[in-house]
Amino acid sequence: MTRTMNTLFKWAAPAFVAASLAAPAHAALPIQKWQQASGAQVFLVESPSLPIVDVELDFDAGDRRDPADKAGLASVTAEMTSKGLLARDGQPALDENQLSEAWADLGAGFGASAGADRMSFTLRSLTYPDLLPKAVALAARQLGEPSFPENIWERERQRLSASIREANTRPGTVAGRAFSQAVYSGHPYGYETTEESLSHISVADMKEVYKLVQPCRAKVSIVGAVNKAQADQIATALLARLPAGSCTPLPAVPEVPALKAAAERDIPFQAAQAQVLIGQPGYKRSDPDYFPLLVGNYILGGGGFVSRLSQEVREKRGLSYSVYSYFNPGMHAGAFTLGLQTRPDQAAQAVQVSRDVLRRFVAEGPTEAEMKAAKDFMIGGFALRIDSNSKLLDNLANIAWNDLPLDYLDTWTKEVEKVTAAQVKAAFERKLQPDRMVTVVVGAPVASTRQ
Repeated sequence: MTRTMNTLFKWAAPAFVAASLAAPAHAALPIQKWQQASGAQVFLVESPSLPIVDVELDFDAGDRRDPADKAGLASVTAEMTSKGLLARDGQPALDENQLSEAWADLGAGFGASAGADRMSFTLRSLTYPDLLPKAVALAARQLGEPSFPENIWERERQRLSASIREANTRPGTVAGRAFSQAVYSGHPYGYETTEESLSHISVADMKEVYKLVQPCRAKVSIVGAVNKAQADQIATALLARLPAGSCTPLPAVPEVPALKAAAERDIPFQAAQAQVLIGQPGYKRSDPDYFPLLVGNYILGGGGFVSRLSQEVREKRGLSYSVYSYFNPGMHAGAFTLGLQTRPDQAAQAVQVSRDVLRRFVAEGPTEAEMKAAKDFMIGGFALRIDSNSKLLDNLANIAWNDLPLDYLDTWTKEVEKVTAAQVKAAFERKLQPDRMVTVVVGAPVASTRQ
């Protein structure tokens, strides 16, 4: 069964592309949405070309709800759901090895993870009648009845602590931590999992945060060879073993504070390359400037070797092989980040050139030629954003989580096309303050990065 599933997955992507693009360009991708009696919201895209279904369940239980002294709680809680199941309703307890073997026998997969905003669970299975119900039943047990074994957590804590110690020997880790702490100014987005924070996390803490995983808070995204009735049954079965709970509104998480002044973090580190990060809080995903910022950042630093930053820092001056910029919007203002690596003796020049490019872009905006090239590339590559079930699931879950219009994918290229250079300039002026940014340099002599 596993071999059959793997074979199907190898040609799932091209088959899905062919099915999706056989219709006229920008043909609608119909998204169905409904709410179950439990309060769970279900989103479905039917894709009958292959006997596969992909499911994602999202809950407001991500890192932003971690206590400051227990950073990493959401992530380790999600990870520990795969370490064993409780015995319940005549079903035997399973340890982590037995659970792994059970999934292997089904040729299916179920995983959990936590990001800044949400805790997510994903199921992938073939839709054969003799297989899918078993995969859904096992996923429901893993979602609803994790055992959180103490001895396994102690082992995992030691493993994660060792991984953190190893990561701390790398300049990129040091730079990223310093950057997050400075940009987010105490907001949970800037919390970093450390050996100390792991030492504060207990199994009782995991069970407590897992109470946030309730059917009424679920957003269930489904893509695959199932109809609405089947999808509704899948969602119901997956959530059936979770406690109903009261589902009172969760406490509000404060917004990311704006930076009041520029900040410099020069961190000595013995390394062949200096790590440079420049940035500030950016914007929330719900911001109406989303598309102008998306197009504008492609021009500034998101377009690889054709971006302005790459032309000025890499091509003209040879200061770095790669330089980039990106926004990371979430339920709160995720960071705007400009990053590069360079020789330690060139760090000061690379920082100065990058700042100059950023200031000029914010002040002047893009040219019409840059706008045309960016929009042509983004629109021409749109099909690659939905060329497999897994990519389409990512997009569907994004729509569900961020309460985007159900025709979001149908109108995406039109939204990009109608962005103007003036809108990009205005959006960047509203969101970025080049003279009030954090600059972190790890691995260069401290004096060399001062202006």
